[in-house]
Amino acid sequence: MSRVAVVTGASSGIGEATARRLARDPEWRLVLVARRAERLERLARELGGATVVAVDLTEDGAPAQVREAIEREHGGRLHLLVNNAGAGWGGSFESNGWAEVQRTMALNFDAVVRLSAELLPLLRSCAPSALVNVASTAGRVGRAKSGAYSASKFALAGWTDSLHLEERRNGVHVGLVLPGFVATEGFPQTALVSKASTRWLVSTPEKVADAILDAGPGGKAERYVPRPYGLAAALRVVVPGLVRRTLSR
Repeated sequence: MSRVAVVTGASSGIGEATARRLARDPEWRLVLVARRAERLERLARELGGATVVAVDLTEDGAPAQVREAIEREHGGRLHLLVNNAGAGWGGSFESNGWAEVQRTMALNFDAVVRLSAELLPLLRSCAPSALVNVASTAGRVGRAKSGAYSASKFALAGWTDSLHLEERRNGVHVGLVLPGFVATEGFPQTALVSKASTRWLVSTPEKVADAILDAGPGGKAERYVPRPYGLAAALRVVVPGLVRRTLSR
């Protein structure tokens, strides 16, 4: 029997790569969620068919809209939820203030929690199932002028750890993926990719998609992409002063 997966932020980047990765397995039926309807519909055609839900996940009725599509098109069956949609806007707290924190949290954390709350009953009814939250290495190590983004991803990482412990008894595996720099359409990471010394820091959406499958159906607790980024997170715990001094340079 086929399995159903919801992928948010599916119109480009990591979300699109994840949808394409899942579509390689004919067992999966996809629900693609993002704001850009035309891009979702084009991707659905390229994949040979998928359910498209064009919606802004920060809107009040968005989670219910996604659930209604699953119930209408797939009989309420759901085996994988990939919470990938998110964004980041740089700038210091002095410059951007509370308003920047508020809008970043609304998309990167609040919208994820709201959609997960709406769809968890479906995941439980189809257990064993999985939920994967795409955070960031910035959710373990903060940098200057990315405080709002880091705050949202720190919150997402902590909530994921707790949700994993709560949902084990319900047969829902909850995994976490923490990408570093990823070369995408909007962020080609040209400066890093152009130098041999920093090229290793940059990954691809396809590698993140593989990590999402590891942290979802594969049952891994969490995955850093590229993997060496996990060392920075470990150092942040063991020698926080050293990490702060290094980043200050």
